[in-house]
Parts: sequence; C-alpha cells; structure tokens
Amino acid sequence: MKQMPIRWKITLLSYSVVILSLLIGGIIVIANIQQQEEKELRIRSMNTARTVAELSDVKVGIHETRGWKTVNPVVEEIRIINEADYIVIMNMDRVRYAHPVNEMLGFRSKGEDEEAAFAEHIYFSKARGEIGTVIRAFHPIKDSDLNQIGVVVVGNKILSYKDLLLNFASEISFIVILTLLLGLIGSYMLANHIKKQMFQLEPHEIKRVFEERTATFHAMNEGVIAIDNQDVITIFNEKAKKVFQVTGNVVGKPIRSVLKDTRLPEIVEKNEPVYNEQILVSGKVILSTRIPIRKENELIGAVAIFQDRTEVAKLAEELTGVKSFVEALRVQNHEHMNKLHTIAGLIQLGKSNKALELAFEASEGLENISGFLNEIIKDDAVAGLLLSKVRRGKELDIEVQIDKNSNLEEFPSGLDHHDFVLLLGNLIENAFGSLEISDSADKRIVVSIEQTLDTCSVLVEDNGYGIHEEHLPKLFEKGFTSGKDGGTGYGLYLVKQIVEKGRGEIQVQSQLGEGAAFIITFPMEEEDGAHGREN
Repeated sequence: MKQMPIRWKITLLSYSVVILSLLIGGIIVIANIQQQEEKELRIRSMNTARTVAELSDVKVGIHETRGWKTVNPVVEEIRIINEADYIVIMNMDRVRYAHPVNEMLGFRSKGEDEEAAFAEHIYFSKARGEIGTVIRAFHPIKDSDLNQIGVVVVGNKILSYKDLLLNFASEISFIVILTLLLGLIGSYMLANHIKKQMFQLEPHEIKRVFEERTATFHAMNEGVIAIDNQDVITIFNEKAKKVFQVTGNVVGKPIRSVLKDTRLPEIVEKNEPVYNEQILVSGKVILSTRIPIRKENELIGAVAIFQDRTEVAKLAEELTGVKSFVEALRVQNHEHMNKLHTIAGLIQLGKSNKALELAFEASEGLENISGFLNEIIKDDAVAGLLLSKVRRGKELDIEVQIDKNSNLEEFPSGLDHHDFVLLLGNLIENAFGSLEISDSADKRIVVSIEQTLDTCSVLVEDNGYGIHEEHLPKLFEKGFTSGKDGGTGYGLYLVKQIVEKGRGEIQVQSQLGEGAAFIITFPMEEEDGAHGREN
C-alpha cells in the first residue's frame, strides 16, 4: 500500500466508500421495506380476523360437538381469498375448530400468547414457528348477545431479508451494477482530478517540495511574509521574525494580530503590486516589495519581500546631513575667498581702513547667523543644515530667512534629527527648485519652526513659481515631479513618509506665480493606544 500510487489509493478508497455506502443503504432500505410489509400484514391480518369472527357459519358451528367439519372448509376458503398463511378458530375451551393442519382439529391449543384473547382483547403478537416469523392477529368471536364464544387467530408470515432480496432480485441487481460502475468511474475521475491538482506529484514528492520550500524561505536573507485573502498568515520566515522580533509559530494567525501597522493587507484590498517602497512598520524602516498572489486570475493572497533598512536609512540621513555641511563649507569657502580677494585689493590700493571694515563685517555676519541658529535650534545637525541652506541661498542669489521666533527644544514623539534633516532639506531644496524657474527679482524662502508643549509646526514658504492646481492631488506620490529638470520625484514622497511616521498633518498652500507654502504640524506626545498607522 505504501508503494501504491496516490491515484490508485484514492480510487480504491473512494470505491470502498461507495461499496460500503451501498451496503449500508441497502440494509436500511430493506429494513424499511420489511417494516412497511409488517405494518401492512398487521392491517390485513386484523381485517381477515374481524371478517371471520362475524361469519354466521362460524358462530353456529362453534357450538356443535364436531362443528369443525363445517367451520374449517368455510374458514379455509376465506384464508385463500385473503392470502393468509393460516387461520385458527377456538371455542372458549380452546378446542380448535379451524386449523391449517387437519390433525390438529378438535384438540386443545396450548399457545402461551392466547390468554388475553379469551378476555375479549384484540391485539397482535409476533411469533416464530415452523414457517418462519409470523404476525398473529387475535380477535374475539361473540354471539348476538355480545357474549364471547371463541377466538379467531390469523397468521401471516413476515418476509425475511432473503425473501425480500429474492423478490427484488432484478431491481437490486440493476441498481448494484449501475452504482458500482458509476462509483468506479467517479472514483477514477476524482483520483485523476486530485492528482492533476497536485501537479502529478506523489505525497512523498509534495512533502519533499514543501520541506525544500520552507527551508529556502527560512534561509533567505530577506524577510518573507505571505497572507491569504482573509489576511491570515501563511508564510513568516525566520528573517522576518528576526526583523520584527517575533517569536513562536505565527502561521495561521491574522496578520494584524502580529504586526499592527502592517501594509500587506492593502495589497489584497487594492489588488495592485508595490515595488521597492521604503515604509515604516513596527518602528522599522524597511524596503518592501509587495505583490498580490493570483491563481487563474483569482486573488488568493499577497506576499511581501523586504529588507531591514533602519540602519541604512540612518546612514543615508547622516550622509544627507554631512553633504549639507560640506555644501555649506564649500559655499562659505567660496564666499570668504571672494571677500579675501576684495580685502587684499583694498590693502594694495592703500585703503586699509576700508579693508579692515570689510573684514569685521564679514566676521560679524558669520558669527551672527551661527550664534542665532545655535540659540534657537538645540540640535547641531538641524542648525548645521539651516546654516548650509542660508549659505546655499546666497550663492543662488536667494535669501533664506530663518524666522526669529523659531525654536526647537526637542523632537516630536517618534522622530529624531535624522527625520528633521531629511524633512527640512527636501522642503528647502524643493523651494530652491521652484525659485530657479521663477522670474521674481526678489527671491526669498522663509523657514519657521515653532514649538509648544503640545505641537511642533514647520513652515517652509517661497515666492517662486508656485504649483499647478492639477498637480496638488499627486504632489506626494513617489516618482512625481513638476519642478526643475533632473528632479527624482522622491523628495516630497519622503517628506510625506516622515509626516506619517510622526502622526502629523501637512497642508499645502500655493498660488501660481506667487509661490507656495508647506505647513506641517506634529503632536509632541504619542496618543494613548497609538500603535502607528494601520491599513
């Protein structure tokens, strides 16, 4: 049996079920037929007994000394007409006046189930005799004064299972042959269908494929999570458990009970893939590709393949800050070189006082802006970024103004200096891009950071080209750009990701030809029960 192909195992099993079902069904049907036959025999036996008990010949003959000679022929004729197996008549002394065996006539009966009949009871009994099991109907015989003068017993044989089978032999044979033939064909077709569904693989081959697939998933250096169309986990490999610090077997559990802010169910809802998207799940920055799983154009689930980019993202953000500092130093160096050349020229021209005045002015301007930023911005990375953007603006002939009422004491819950460097850097660069294509003579960017106990608001406003109204709905979509040539379309998309991470809100106000303003508001404290954005 172990070596038998699965096709024949299924055929044999299903065919055995058909045979067993046919056998059980046949027994039940025959038992019902027998019960119905017994019910009909009871009615027929009692009707016959009642008819015989009302015959005048029987009532007269039962009083005669040898009355059985006249009673028995009459009763025998009734028995034949009513197809009874036997009819017995006894007087009150239990002497037989009618009996199928003539030798028994005139002799007393010794039956044990006849007592009640001599007390005017009408009833049935079932007894086993020489001809088999019979239904016996007992009925009293009464004279014209309603006095009991005897008893009529009518017996009819109950057909046995064998008799019933013989009676329905042709019908049963046809049903059995047809059922077995159809059962064999159906079993074979079912086995073939199951084998086809199993890709013509045997169970041991499926077991090997499953073990290999499981081992492969767990050996992958990428996290793999798959769910069905009911959002129930079907795959959660070891790398995914390590990334999200999940323990135990989670297969079969709803995905949201394991990862509350998962983004995988939205793939099942939208039935559209997302490739290489950087998202935040359970405090982890991951690069995720999420694809719907389809079978014959029917959606059956979704799978996510991802890498933990938390550390990489931090390094990238730090690199962004370093690049800003380098840019600031480059601009500052360029500016100082120009001023040094000017001072040197003034000295050569003999205008030392003018050269000295210019040197003090340059030094004082640098110290003023640096001291101002260090005073209102308590984080060096953010202050350095703003300083670099101010210097960058001077090189582009764009005035970058830092609101004097700005202050940043601490970061909103869930955010750090990496997020703010990325946020402000992208918004200001976006403003630079807008001003580059603007014809405004007085190009200006205003940056404001206002913080209270409850909220932290960031404003980046420019008087550049502005934003077309039809572009506003898709402004934060990944890859969308409407600014200068060479834009990646990722700047505002990353801004939106940070806003969502900090549970903030973003507003965009723009007038074409007059500029645009981005206003972002973050709550300072995490709300009770907040677990991130769920989808």
